[in-house]
Amino acid sequence: MKAALIVFIKECRESMRDRRVMLNALLLGPILGPVLFVVILRLTINHQLDQAEKPLPVVVVGAELAPNLIADLKQQGLKVLPPVADVEAAVRSQSIDLALRITKNYGSDWQAGRPAMVELIYDSSAREVSSEAERLRGMLESYSRRNGVMRLLVRGLAPALIAPVVVATRDQATPQGRGALLFAMLPYFLVLSALVGGMWLAIDSTAGERERQSLEPLLINPVRRDSILLGKMLATSGFSLTSLALSLVAFTIAGWFLPANKLGMSFNLSPGVIITILPVMVPLVLLLVNLQILVTSMAKSAREAQTYLGLLQLVPIIPSVILSVLPIKAQTWMYTVPLMSQQLSVTKLLRGESPPVQPVAVGFLITLVAALIAFLLCKRNYDSERLAIYG
Repeated sequence: MKAALIVFIKECRESMRDRRVMLNALLLGPILGPVLFVVILRLTINHQLDQAEKPLPVVVVGAELAPNLIADLKQQGLKVLPPVADVEAAVRSQSIDLALRITKNYGSDWQAGRPAMVELIYDSSAREVSSEAERLRGMLESYSRRNGVMRLLVRGLAPALIAPVVVATRDQATPQGRGALLFAMLPYFLVLSALVGGMWLAIDSTAGERERQSLEPLLINPVRRDSILLGKMLATSGFSLTSLALSLVAFTIAGWFLPANKLGMSFNLSPGVIITILPVMVPLVLLLVNLQILVTSMAKSAREAQTYLGLLQLVPIIPSVILSVLPIKAQTWMYTVPLMSQQLSVTKLLRGESPPVQPVAVGFLITLVAALIAFLLCKRNYDSERLAIYG
């Protein structure tokens, strides 16, 4: 351990002198993710709120056929635009976003008490139009319900007759639970910050030293190779954990700048949550660090190692995308899978819930075993005399 501690101090000193390492480990890694997260979410939330408040411009064809309907829609925020010759072609070419066409039989059907048809014309492949179409559909349904109730009252019938079953919803989601949906990709950004935090040190301590021909003098010392490897691993892990901790603090600060309260959400990374997340992430950080060192020990140059580690950063996004996009319910066996176990645990903590102790402990041990296996693979490369040979 004494030799490993000396190597640890050596790597930390050299890394602190390297501005590139410090910039990535203590600035870009922890700060870049939260900043991008806040900017994107803030723009998205503000856009949705603005769209819900401002008038909805819609091209209306045949407005004269349903003056009462148009008047009611205007009160709900509709802005009537003049009709165009070919509505379908205009929507397909995206020269207009949304159109409402009143059919010619609307008036006669209305007076006869039959369902009167209107056509909502839009392009569902245009993402920004879908919310506007849903807003207009809601306006039309509101008008339809109110007039349906009035027709029943005129005929002396109770409006409740058309709804023999009343569904009362009781949403048990807490504001913090809804906020966790907003931050579903947070675990990936945490893993990414840990990867970026230790990446340059992992490259420099093996591939970089091999290029500078300073690795061979280190390896010829009368010290066991696993002690040298342990010192490098501890130094890289220290930078990764520091980057991870700073990223958690940055996300806490970032949550203050999100208008989540307007959506009935809350996001709170309290010190207790941060203190709980860090131990959960420690075995994963050790696994990632050993994988980084393993990759850099097999690369022929620092540039090649940088390329391989860039590809390695794509691996953590797989469980994040699976659990964030697909409606998969968390099961006990998922806690036995590294990366997915930490994803589930962090998500539980963000929701204000306590993750199950036994599955988390099993996932903790399995990830530690995987980190040990990666360490032994690194040791095999470090025991090879070819490690110090450049070119």
